[in-house]
Amino acid sequence: MDQHIADDPEVGVLPKFKRVAVHLGAEVSGIDLRRPLDERARQALRDGLAEHEVLVFRDQDISVEDQMRFGRYFGDLSVHPIARHDENIPELQIFDNDENNPPTFTDNWHSDETFREIPPLGTVLRARVMPPIGGNTLFASMTAAYDGLSDRLKHYISGLEAVHDVKLFRLGFTDDEKGREKERFINENFPRVTHPVVREHPVSKKKVLFVNPHFTLHIKGMDELESQCLLRVLYHQAEIPEYQYRHVWAPHTVVIWDNRSTQHYATRDYTERRHLHRVTVKGTERPYAPA
Repeated sequence: MDQHIADDPEVGVLPKFKRVAVHLGAEVSGIDLRRPLDERARQALRDGLAEHEVLVFRDQDISVEDQMRFGRYFGDLSVHPIARHDENIPELQIFDNDENNPPTFTDNWHSDETFREIPPLGTVLRARVMPPIGGNTLFASMTAAYDGLSDRLKHYISGLEAVHDVKLFRLGFTDDEKGREKERFINENFPRVTHPVVREHPVSKKKVLFVNPHFTLHIKGMDELESQCLLRVLYHQAEIPEYQYRHVWAPHTVVIWDNRSTQHYATRDYTERRHLHRVTVKGTERPYAPA
């Protein structure tokens, strides 16, 4: 079992940020996530997340308890309503994959759980065992993706709304009573929601492109052909390499990403074991359009 250090908060220890890509991503040094952080350090991390969108912590041999405490610096933790989670710790998701147990629905650009009325603020992922080659995670800045649009297209999509649904997860519902019960639960508790196509980040106040092929169904008020044509153009923005950061995992690496302003894509190009722990931070407000 992981070693857990239970100390009083370290006073005066502040994180240092080093950018790792042009538009998003920073490596964080100067802090030990096994130890509690005081409020100044926590606020510095919250500000750093809003600024850099993805924060990377290397050589952090931490426990599940440490990871959950770290996640709570940013907000309450949530439980995924569909994906599997730990039987004893419902906030914890365990990803343990290899050639014989490949992941599902990860090799797809998406923001997490935008089918919720209030999508998550962020996600904390911790690497336990990683394949020697492959298994990277790509992140895209959707603020840079928005900024890269032409002024004419920015004007056109201003004020548009898109409908979001669990969508791809429905493909995993089995055609039996258990699967139908799961679908009933989702339909009753997570009906389709509408979010602005362009949202304002509540901290940075930047404009963010907020549609993704994983959960977005269509644009409200458009017919299917118009909607899908426009969505394909907007989805493509996440695929532009200049807006991306490609993270190469190593054991004891912790990454938190801002779900309000990024999308991510986990590659399936590995055969050896890839084992990670994940917790998700609840959002605090519905996405809203810029004034």
